[in-house]
Amino acid sequence: MNDMMNSGALNIASLAFSLVILVVGLVAWFFVNRASVKANQQIALLEAILEQQKRQTVLLRRICEANEPEEEAVEAPAAKPQEDDGFIRLVAER
Repeated sequence: MNDMMNSGALNIASLAFSLVILVVGLVAWFFVNRASVKANQQIALLEAILEQQKRQTVLLRRICEANEPEEEAVEAPAAKPQEDDGFIRLVAER
């Protein structure tokens, strides 16, 4: 009779240990799955930001190309003789 009581206790302990392992496994799976979902959301947000930055870069290039000065306007001030700068260049800065 003593053997039957030990075997029943062993079965209950084995069942309890299996349940504890199952609960720990489910909790671990929950946190891993949650982290994976958050990582996927962050990747999606980063990809959206990348697309917006690409569009902004294209728009910025268009604006810069539209606002480029004409070549004639750039050459005109360089061809003008500088009268007042000659005397200032002779004075040493302190």
